[in-house]
Amino acid sequence: MGASRGISISLDGVRDKNVMQLKKLNTALFPVRYNDKYYTDALASGEFTKLILGFWFYELGNGDLRIELCLSLDYDINCSLGVLWILGLCFYVLRSYYSDICVGSIACRLEKECGAFRVYIMTLGVLAPYRGLGIGTKLLNHVLDLCSKQNIAEIYLHVQTNNEDAINFYKKFGFEITDTIQNYYTNITPPDCYVLTKYISQPQSKK
Repeated sequence: MGASRGISISLDGVRDKNVMQLKKLNTALFPVRYNDKYYTDALASGEFTKLILGFWFYELGNGDLRIELCLSLDYDINCSLGVLWILGLCFYVLRSYYSDICVGSIACRLEKECGAFRVYIMTLGVLAPYRGLGIGTKLLNHVLDLCSKQNIAEIYLHVQTNNEDAINFYKKFGFEITDTIQNYYTNITPPDCYVLTKYISQPQSKK
């Protein structure tokens, strides 16, 4: 199965009518079951919680080559008369269909401490078949950009100590391990977690 790279990814907000999609995604992604407060916080965070929804799926043929790929809803393609052009290569569209499945999300909680807000990333996850498409990066950058625009200087999360992929992912964005909490998790092994924190420099105001 081949997948397109460099696709344009659309974000959708979480609302009462689609929060069930976030619940289903969390069930598929995480070993932890989240309570009602999690979803209340996610809804209350507004733009800080987002879903990735809506993909076109194409089965393509080019001589002896057959591939299947997924494209986000706003991907700009030249597709007509059953032909799809990708990077200058011509493929015949053997089959195509649309699915509005939720393939990734970021859910945050806004916290107020000492008169200033900070952001806690409760979850960030992407279904396995859709990883490597830049979805996680798009979601995290969206939240980091919001923090900068709203003068929020601190964003943090908890990561299981053996989750090296997640730790390395966040470090690429400037997060650092600032604490270790023993026995943070109750039903998974290992039960310990790291606290990863990023402090965001605020732009100097012009005088």
